[in-house]
Amino acid sequence: MSELSDLYQEVILDHHKRPRNYQELPAANRKAEGYNPLCGDQLTLFLQLDGDVVTDVGFVGSGCAISRASASLMTTAVKGKTVAEVQSLFRNFHEMVTTDVDPDPERLGKLAVFAGVREFPARVKCASLAWHTLQAALHGDEQPVRTE
Repeated sequence: MSELSDLYQEVILDHHKRPRNYQELPAANRKAEGYNPLCGDQLTLFLQLDGDVVTDVGFVGSGCAISRASASLMTTAVKGKTVAEVQSLFRNFHEMVTTDVDPDPERLGKLAVFAGVREFPARVKCASLAWHTLQAALHGDEQPVRTE
């Protein structure tokens, strides 16, 4: 395994074991639920929007290492961003995990650790669950997100 792959694996394991923003937000003005029936990942995402800026975000739930790490890194990446910036991040992340396009560190930052997930189609759903749940929260969609 290359040094870069080792580093990516360490980042994913760190965010799985010690997820950032793992909390309910009582003041959240948006909330959405997501479920991946393939491996049982489930999460509830809490979002605090002030105008079009994500001022706070949190999540709770359970799942595999990739799912929890993705939610943790995603919440860190979107906090303080406008809805338009979040949408751009979503598109860039989705493109990275579903196509052969190499990640642009300028656009994705630490989220680039998920580039290797595209080699494992079943794991793409794990990595993208939090992102699709975030989309539902942004749009006020109260139907639970499912990755089937």
